[in-house]
Amino acid sequence: MGGTANEQQGNTAYGKKPFKRSASHFTDRITADGRDGWPVEAGRYRLVVSRACPWASRAVISRRLLGLEGALSMAITDPLQDDRSWRFTLDPDGRDPVLGIRFLSEAYDARETGYPGGVSVPAIVEESSGRLVTNDYQQLTLDLATEWTALHRPGVPDLYPVALREEIDEVAAGIYRDINNGVYKAGFATDQATYERACLALFQRLQEVAARLADRRYLVGDSLTEADIRLFTTLVRFDVVYHGHFKCNRWKLAEDRVLWGYARDLFQTPGFGDTVDFDHIKRHYYQVHTGINPTGIVALGPTLAQWLTPHHRAELGGSPFGDGTPPGSVPAGEEVSAAGRP
Repeated sequence: MGGTANEQQGNTAYGKKPFKRSASHFTDRITADGRDGWPVEAGRYRLVVSRACPWASRAVISRRLLGLEGALSMAITDPLQDDRSWRFTLDPDGRDPVLGIRFLSEAYDARETGYPGGVSVPAIVEESSGRLVTNDYQQLTLDLATEWTALHRPGVPDLYPVALREEIDEVAAGIYRDINNGVYKAGFATDQATYERACLALFQRLQEVAARLADRRYLVGDSLTEADIRLFTTLVRFDVVYHGHFKCNRWKLAEDRVLWGYARDLFQTPGFGDTVDFDHIKRHYYQVHTGINPTGIVALGPTLAQWLTPHHRAELGGSPFGDGTPPGSVPAGEEVSAAGRP
């Protein structure tokens, strides 16, 4: 599933078995027709995320690009966890002001008492009942793009166009297996052979993606799609945590002309970089993964100002929002603090 309490500890409990991400347990969907009992409805649901988690960041970016801020409220957890899961210690009195809970696990308990799995983000919770609706991070963003259309802002980009879905799914599957999840398989490996397999597969896939992007601005089609969102959330964390902390260090993202230009292009696109909190990312990975970094020391580098340098990717053509328009300003209260920005 997405970012879970168990996964995030990064302890040696994995033994000699390769890291394997568990499937989402709560796979109800919020749809236009409400066929799972959860109809799309403005103000009914709350999206719970961590800015540190790449899986949750997909949902944050999608929500912003689609202009759903007024329809789907958002709770941001502390990047640091304890054994009680994601917590709301960033809010006054340590409680989410809408749900009234201290820990996301309380919403899981309200849905299924004694649920044995990990507590993950992103999660959508029904505000009135406090019950978890879904933690299906793979489907969640697709539904935001296709089922929530009645609540989209004017000029919204088509992030999952029907004509390109098969290609998007194929590209995203390889990215998920070898890049999104690949960094975790390398980082949580407990023997040399497992680490090397994951690391080699990761960099081979990165090279393939770089070749694909050498003469095109976006992964599929001429504008942003779901595939770009899914790749970006790993790339933006690559040099700051995965390169060192997860030993994914054959080369840095900044050393690859194509991928570094592509990542900066997206970062400088409204809806992407304005959702990224490097402070949350670094503190989470370095301080929560005690099995990998027992001292909890947070690395100082790399220099973040490089994210704002020219990328020249517009010369390849295409337009980020197609025939649409960029999202408006970040809503009050959702801005990333100065500590987390370049």
